[in-house]
Amino acid sequence: MSAPAGSPPAVGRRPIGVLVVEDEPVAAEAHRAYVDRTPGFVTAGVARTGGAALELLSRADAGVDLLLLDMNLPDLHGLELCRRVRAAGAAVDVLAVTSARELAVVRQAAAHGVVGYLLKPFTYPALRDRLAAYAAYLDRLGGGGSAAGQDDVDRMLGGVRAARPAPLPKGMGKETLEAVVAAVRGADGLSAAETAEVIGASRITARRYLEYLAETGLVVRTPRYGTGRPEHEYRWR
Repeated sequence: MSAPAGSPPAVGRRPIGVLVVEDEPVAAEAHRAYVDRTPGFVTAGVARTGGAALELLSRADAGVDLLLLDMNLPDLHGLELCRRVRAAGAAVDVLAVTSARELAVVRQAAAHGVVGYLLKPFTYPALRDRLAAYAAYLDRLGGGGSAAGQDDVDRMLGGVRAARPAPLPKGMGKETLEAVVAAVRGADGLSAAETAEVIGASRITARRYLEYLAETGLVVRTPRYGTGRPEHEYRWR
């Protein structure tokens, strides 16, 4: 009997090794911490470039089962990294964690065998659910034998889909977050007051969402000095 999604990995199995491939230090550290606090998983390494990821994967003792892959790397696109990984015959799966929302990228990711696609920004529960689903997926594969029928095949090919949408921090809404993301991405730096004006919300609300995006590594927060008191400016990374 296969393990249900959300359950810990099977007893006796070594921890699932995850290579975090992320160039932004804040996001890389957050993803590493998320992986290490999830039962049955361990960070096998952190790579800030595609080249560094390929070098680590070439080692015999890499211990990597899953890539936690950002698509926007400084030296090559995540899709190109996937292609090179497959060409090298590396037996690893890929879970994309990225801000790339282009449907063409999503489609190509699926064509390259990416088992899941998680959009930034996300909370720990969102990644935890994907990792738990991946562990259950490995459990089903490890059982060997044959599929009992179409339902078994469909469940297997379902990969690492979340069983339910992961919640944002308490008091935050998806629509407002998307509006803030759109505002910051479409401007060359905004303050909380300016963001509030764009999205039609209070400055306090805008600042809370902006700080959340800064904590997840999606925006850069820098001081802005003028004639009044200093305030922060937020730019899409």
